[in-house]
Amino acid sequence: MRFCPPFPTAVALALAALLPFTSASFAKENATPKHPGYETRTEHDRDGTGAFYMGREIALVMGHLAVGWLERPEREAEERTDLLLEGLKLKEGDAVGDIGAGSGYFSWRIGKAVGEEGAVYAVDIQKEMLEVLARNMARRGVHNVKPILGTNEDPKLPPATLDIILMVDVYHEFDRPFEMTGKMLEALKHGGRLIFVEYRGEDPEIQIKPLHKMTEAQVRKEMAIWPAEWVETLRILPQQHMIVFRKK
Repeated sequence: MRFCPPFPTAVALALAALLPFTSASFAKENATPKHPGYETRTEHDRDGTGAFYMGREIALVMGHLAVGWLERPEREAEERTDLLLEGLKLKEGDAVGDIGAGSGYFSWRIGKAVGEEGAVYAVDIQKEMLEVLARNMARRGVHNVKPILGTNEDPKLPPATLDIILMVDVYHEFDRPFEMTGKMLEALKHGGRLIFVEYRGEDPEIQIKPLHKMTEAQVRKEMAIWPAEWVETLRILPQQHMIVFRKK
């Protein structure tokens, strides 16, 4: 007579048999991908660093002395920043990372939208920008925005905490996009969204320096190596696209 284990035991044995494959699949999906590397070229765009990542030259960072550009009165009409905020689909209680927050133009608006139960982690690598941001938050009476001094490799965000990470016209300036992307994904909750807002590199009519624009194809190429899925590309803004990914 062939012995058959009781049903619970059989189920346990079957699950145990599957466990190595499940664990391996999970590890593969969440493992850090192989670094594509950076290339340095002596001949390059005057607005670039001379460092290239996945075929794209990294742009020079806009310094804190240009803070007036961020806070210009006509910005809302030119960029329809009101539509950008709608496109984020914020909810009360959301935890949001604002990377390259600068003067806090979006930080305080997001802070108002997510309410007292929500939080905004406003990250910049320039302490001068964060000083301006702190003054702006105090002036507007916004208390749920936390300034964070990041580095060019680490935004210093708490792990597995954020619902959304937003980057407005900043990713193309990251000195270390590979390292930053890895850290941002670590900071997102499972299913959290990583949102790129970039001037459309496909459109030559947009009067922005070429290195300060990005095509959707390039953004998706650079994200393809990560455990994140493309969700949608919103074309609701006059000059920029919003390219949305979700952490797997």
